[in-house]
Amino acid sequence: MSNRRDFANALALVLLGAPTLARPQTGQRLPVVGALWPFQDIRTPIAAALALSLQELGFVEGQNFTFENRFAPGKPELFPSLALELVKLKVDLIFAVGPAAVKAAREQSSQIPIVAFDLETDPVKAGWARSLARPGGNLTGFFLDIPALAGKWIELLRSAAPGIRLIGLLWDSTSGAAQLAAAKAAAQGFGKEVHLMAVRGSEGVAASLKAGIGAGINAIAVLGSPELIRTPVIKLVNDFATNNRLPTISAFRNYPDRGGLMSYGVNQRDFQPRIVAFIARILRGAKPGDLAIELPSKFAFVINLKAARALGITMPQALLLRADEVIQ
Repeated sequence: MSNRRDFANALALVLLGAPTLARPQTGQRLPVVGALWPFQDIRTPIAAALALSLQELGFVEGQNFTFENRFAPGKPELFPSLALELVKLKVDLIFAVGPAAVKAAREQSSQIPIVAFDLETDPVKAGWARSLARPGGNLTGFFLDIPALAGKWIELLRSAAPGIRLIGLLWDSTSGAAQLAAAKAAAQGFGKEVHLMAVRGSEGVAASLKAGIGAGINAIAVLGSPELIRTPVIKLVNDFATNNRLPTISAFRNYPDRGGLMSYGVNQRDFQPRIVAFIARILRGAKPGDLAIELPSKFAFVINLKAARALGITMPQALLLRADEVIQ
């Protein structure tokens, strides 16, 4: 069963079984979940899973709850106004995907519960939560242990291509500074230098990559951002890396799936049902500030051997044995 179908099944079972979400009496208001998405793309795993839960599994919107979806296609600056729309609609919960969406939801309401899915931000350092165990306030959700992940990216790049000296960090400035600081610290710990290739959203990627070559980069780490996993951006980065013989790593397997060298990041099967559980518990009456923020426990390391051959890299056998999947 696909990751998307797993998530859809979980959402349908949890919400359909929630006692406060039984079919309402005539005229009774349905609970409303407002969702903030970074872009409208059916290939986005979470969005596709939600759609499947409604369309393929007999989970009928309007029976147990309703959705109010808002999209900011490539324009994170739209999130404050989109979040304000949801606040004015008096939604019962906001599900926010990505750091720009979470930040906007937080700024527009300190009362409406927020379930965050953000793989780019440290919620405690950002001031969004008092602690992971007891976040307080109106936000909880699924975040990431950023320093540990950044350290893995640099270590795997070094293992795949020991001769690299200057690593280009492709960073979306709308995602916040926590993962950038972590990546810089990890590179320094491994004795590597970094060159910052900052973009805003998905704008300026080509120019930043070109500037990186001018600076002498010989590897690329694509830092996490919803905007940087859009298909056109992935193709641009992968083609650039191949043409310039640069090993790459990303948090998202979309990159090696489409011709990049490596990815190391969250296993989708780990986070999808847990996001569903947050939404269901809050709709049943739980307070988000009492629900511990969760960090992923399962990660996937993917290598694309075809990409390695194109780059002239012989992947070490030890690295291949560590991989969860090797694309031939």
